[in-house]
Amino acid sequence: MSAAIATPHAGAPASDARIGLRGHLRHTGALIRRNLLWIRQDPESMFDAVLFPIVFCLLFVFVFGGAISGADNRQEYVNYLVPGLMAMMGMNIAQGVGTGFNQDFQTGVMDRFRSLPIGRASVLIAKIVVEIGRMLVATAILLAVGFALGLTVSDVPGLFAAVGLSMIFGFGVMWIFLTLGVVMKSAQAVQAMGFLVLMPLQFGSSIFAPTSTMPGWLQAFTDYNPLSSLADAARGLMNGGPVAHDILITVAWSAVLTAVMMPIAVRKYSTKA
Repeated sequence: MSAAIATPHAGAPASDARIGLRGHLRHTGALIRRNLLWIRQDPESMFDAVLFPIVFCLLFVFVFGGAISGADNRQEYVNYLVPGLMAMMGMNIAQGVGTGFNQDFQTGVMDRFRSLPIGRASVLIAKIVVEIGRMLVATAILLAVGFALGLTVSDVPGLFAAVGLSMIFGFGVMWIFLTLGVVMKSAQAVQAMGFLVLMPLQFGSSIFAPTSTMPGWLQAFTDYNPLSSLADAARGLMNGGPVAHDILITVAWSAVLTAVMMPIAVRKYSTKA
């Protein structure tokens, strides 16, 4: 453990308010390194980030793409699907954040962290920074598969903007699953709760198919679904189209989720018995 974390202080753990910004940065950096070393020792933990974009992209393009866009328009569906899967990426990686965090509690790792004089927020932020890195890996693999299948991008800076927008939204969603990871009693419970939340949001959106063919009541749901806004914004950024409204909605959702769930996650982590 880094000296920035393990430096002895008084017996009681220090509060975030007494540590200061420099201390928080040192602690966060040391914890990021710890999390990266853990991934190095346990490469299986990257399987979801590596395999998920490959499996979903191939599955939907070759199983559903012909039915949705026609056998002769598969490349058009690739251009539609890949930006949508970028929006989906943050949700699925975020679920893994919650289950992994809960497992750290079960194994006693978090009890050790909470006994040390380190900032409570530093533990959570370090976890999220590493997961954002995993999201970038998953997105890079998704784009590589997409390009192999014929993905075209007319605006390269827009592509990077779409990736950044996906990271921003993923950052906000992760705070929800970190909270679930603290309050739920098992990793299986976190996974089950995540499944119940993710499935309606993902399939009740414009990720996989245009919403114009959906019944009116479902279209009303998709209009307020942030995944639809993120997917549509990514498509517009990468290949042209109106994006201002969808970007605004996505950023607003991300800001609200972070502002509401981040303090709750830190408090629940600090007070967990």
